[in-house]
Amino acid sequence: MSRIGNAIITIPEGVEVSFADGLVTVKGKKGELVQAIDDAIKMNIEDGVITFTRNSDAPDVRSKHGLYRSLVNNMVIGVSEGYKTVQELVGVGYRAKAQGQTLELALGYSHPIVLELPQEIKVTATMEKGKNPTVELESCDKQLIGQVAAKIRSLRKPEPYKGKGIRFKGEQIRRKAGKAAG
Repeated sequence: MSRIGNAIITIPEGVEVSFADGLVTVKGKKGELVQAIDDAIKMNIEDGVITFTRNSDAPDVRSKHGLYRSLVNNMVIGVSEGYKTVQELVGVGYRAKAQGQTLELALGYSHPIVLELPQEIKVTATMEKGKNPTVELESCDKQLIGQVAAKIRSLRKPEPYKGKGIRFKGEQIRRKAGKAAG
């Protein structure tokens, strides 16, 4: 029995949800998102509440029950409140500069790294004296913002000896001792 799939989703004010031909469309003040839903999962919208039911207890159908409920819940939260991730660049000489949808990073390589970000994502880069540079991503699409944040982090993962690299704000890095002095 799926506990997540059986949970209801309450639709906040200002959010419009429609379901037709296997496609869920969620519109709100932050944007509009569309997601396809498998035929085995039935979605019911009434009185500002969304519920999900499945037509069989096969293992693959049971796994999709909670999946689609979570995806639609993330869409409802995204168009009403939005999602935000903050990453910090830890290292000497690491810099970030954002212009429109272009993010330019200096991460200790021989060349700057330039990333073109999707239109759905709003990016800001801040550099304050005495603090690590930060890159802030905002979007209504949780999947897309997570994918872009993972791509940025993969350019220079935090290393365990000095802690240099790109990390999420508040992330704890397990540190290693390194060589013992002889």
